[in-house]
Formats: sequence, structure tokens, C-alpha cells
Amino acid sequence: MLHIRTATDSDEETLYQMLCDLENEVLDRTAFAQVFQQNLSNPDIAYRVAQWDERVVGMGSCHVQPLLHHAARVGEIQEMYVDPALRSQGIGRKLLEELVRFAEGRGAINLEVASNQVRLDTHRFYEREGFRCTHYKLVRKL
Repeated sequence: MLHIRTATDSDEETLYQMLCDLENEVLDRTAFAQVFQQNLSNPDIAYRVAQWDERVVGMGSCHVQPLLHHAARVGEIQEMYVDPALRSQGIGRKLLEELVRFAEGRGAINLEVASNQVRLDTHRFYEREGFRCTHYKLVRKL
């Protein structure tokens, strides 16, 4: 049975593995742990995990912040991952529902998400869930 819950310290290694897979690179493990621990205590950041029986099979994260160009609080999904073998079974939708509830509960007026240009299935998922492509995201490595 699928259960969505708040991530805890004990989920760190699983989330690390998921995000390395998502980004297709080996992330700095020490830096990951520091960011994860710092963000767990921030009330404007949510980490949710999808647990199927005893196994974590997905995760999603969201942060909410006040933005001048909206004159309001806005939520942004930072990461979303579902085990590739279990995709298209409603797990992502359940994670998204929890992130929407979190953003609404923190007073957000919008929920935004950015997705790599090559992730066409991901784009279709978000569009089916009511998101519209309204902006370009440009990135500069520092």
C-alpha cells in the first residue's frame, strides 16, 4: 500500500541515491547531507516521500518564499522522483497532491516547477496536472 509521509533523517541515504539518479551524476555526499539536514528544519521547505509497504519509492520537495514580482508567497517544486519501474502508477500524482497542500498551507498563491528540457514525459505529467509553460529558466554555472 502506498503512503506519503514527511521525510526524516533516516531517509537521507535513499534520497541521496534518488537525486543522484535524477541528476545523472554523483552528488557531493557531504554537501548533500548538510543541505538536507539544514532544510529539514526549515518550515518553508517540505520533503515528502512515497513509501510502498516498507520501501521508499519516490520523493518530492517544495519550498515557499515571498517574491517581490508576485507581491506574495510562491511555492516551487525543487525535486520530484519516482522509481522508474513504478512510474505511471499514480505515485507522482500523490506526491504532487501533498506538495500542493504544503504550498497552500504556507500561503503560496502559485506553485511553480522547472524541468530539464529533455524530460518530455515529465513535462506531460505536469501539464496533465494543470501546470502551464509560461517562462524559460536560464541557468549560469558559478
